[in-house]
Amino acid sequence: MFRIVVAPLLALSLAGVAVPVLAQSRGATTDGVERTDASDDFYCAERRLGQWFYCSKPMPAEQERQVSAGPQQSSVERMAAITRQLDELKAKAILDPSEENVIAYVRFQREQLDRASTFSDTWQRALWQNPDLDYTLQRPVSTVGKRAWLDNRRADRDAVLASLSQRYGLFYFYAQSCGACDLFSPILRSVADSHRMAVMAVSMDGGPSRDFPNYVVDAGQRARMGIPGNETPALVLFDTATKRTIPVGYGILSADEIMDRIFALTNTRVGSDF
Repeated sequence: MFRIVVAPLLALSLAGVAVPVLAQSRGATTDGVERTDASDDFYCAERRLGQWFYCSKPMPAEQERQVSAGPQQSSVERMAAITRQLDELKAKAILDPSEENVIAYVRFQREQLDRASTFSDTWQRALWQNPDLDYTLQRPVSTVGKRAWLDNRRADRDAVLASLSQRYGLFYFYAQSCGACDLFSPILRSVADSHRMAVMAVSMDGGPSRDFPNYVVDAGQRARMGIPGNETPALVLFDTATKRTIPVGYGILSADEIMDRIFALTNTRVGSDF
């Protein structure tokens, strides 16, 4: 049999007739099959003799999956696709409120709610097991923890404010015609007295103050300190060591707000208290 097959081929070769070959080159793929050698149609196509004659070999399963899968979407792209699909289903259910469209939208929305619930549950468990990620250890939110945190905070604040009078003073800009100033002045007076802080009251309209009888009339002090506008009441902290002015706030503030702001502005770094 071998001689019968080879003889015609040899004759064709000697006669100068080209023997046809497959179009695929080495490494080409067709239907999950990797072609490893250039081979002729007679043996590899018509006869289909397969890998025993080195015509082809099956492509590895992993490589076949990669070829068929194509490029993978990023997580951001997947989220965007989910959002677009949800919007499309919602719009379709509103514009054409058939039972089928409404059910399709509700089902898809429920799937996303379940996904969000799983994320939330995983988030919470991760915080429980990784204390460095749990912000509530720094700023408690429970009733008991928050009360303890506030008590410690007030103790630290009061200790700091007791020594601030040696370096800091307060400028208080008010007006006799300002109703809010009448409410704020006694509050500021009590804070200044309890922490022995010096207050320089500055009248913006020349009128007196019952709580700060040793006031002065504004003669450009506010402008020189760089305090914008004419809003009253206005409270400004003055650092005698650096000659720097630090606005504390405008409008009516409670005693706790005044003390908390002074403590934060003088003894905490930006971002460390939140």
